[in-house]
Amino acid sequence: MNTQIRIAILDMYNSEPNQGMRCIIDIINRFNQIVTFKVFDVRGKSEFPEINKFDIYISTGGPGNPLIGDGNWDLKYYQFIDQLTLWNKENKSKKHVLFICHSFQMACKHFGLAEITKRKDTSFGVMTVHKTKDGLSDPLFEGLADPFYAVDSRDYQVVQPKLSMFSKKGASIISLEKIRDHVQYERAIMAVRFSAYFVGTQFHPEADPISFVANLRNAEAREKIKKMKGKRKFRNMLEDLLDEDKIYKTNETIIPNFLRIAINDLIKSEKTLSN
Repeated sequence: MNTQIRIAILDMYNSEPNQGMRCIIDIINRFNQIVTFKVFDVRGKSEFPEINKFDIYISTGGPGNPLIGDGNWDLKYYQFIDQLTLWNKENKSKKHVLFICHSFQMACKHFGLAEITKRKDTSFGVMTVHKTKDGLSDPLFEGLADPFYAVDSRDYQVVQPKLSMFSKKGASIISLEKIRDHVQYERAIMAVRFSAYFVGTQFHPEADPISFVANLRNAEAREKIKKMKGKRKFRNMLEDLLDEDKIYKTNETIIPNFLRIAINDLIKSEKTLSN
């Protein structure tokens, strides 16, 4: 392309100090020869990018209830999603969006694809994520085993998919949480392909071991996790963090796949438009 591809990061962390943003920026910087980026404070300052000035969007995770906003930023956020959707219907050069965790839950709600409910207990740690039949061939997961491993951190979950709405919108479930035979709870949806250009994950594909360990430096947080999981599972989780085929692999695969797919599509579109 003649100019660099522009990425907008929609910051949903609500001004909380976080490692997630560092991880996302670290991954984007692996593509710094062809992309530039800018961060927009959605929940803190109700900042949104001008659609015609950016090509790729990454909407982050964040704390709190995805069903509740302040009546300002959340309404603008849903309007922004609609504007991106309309852009892709009307223009040959498409906008690509990745929704992560909190953003993923809000997108599922907005598109009417499933229910968002509060979990009985917080899900936190290194989890196995299972591909669905559609997920096995989805390019977002190319290079990952089935199941693969990801960092999960959530009090809410996406469940009870409305399959008629999935069919109507051309969306598909591409991964589910681990099978829990010992409990009677429905398996939560862990990733959705909303369209060829919109995709989202419940887990944190940006997470790396450094970001996870940084959270454990807080003694209160560390003890909370030990109490939640038990000491043995806590130790196993730390071992999983250091396994290069687990969190490292997911960090090096999913967002880079998303960016490569989007960049290649944008380059192809520009060539087509210039002919």
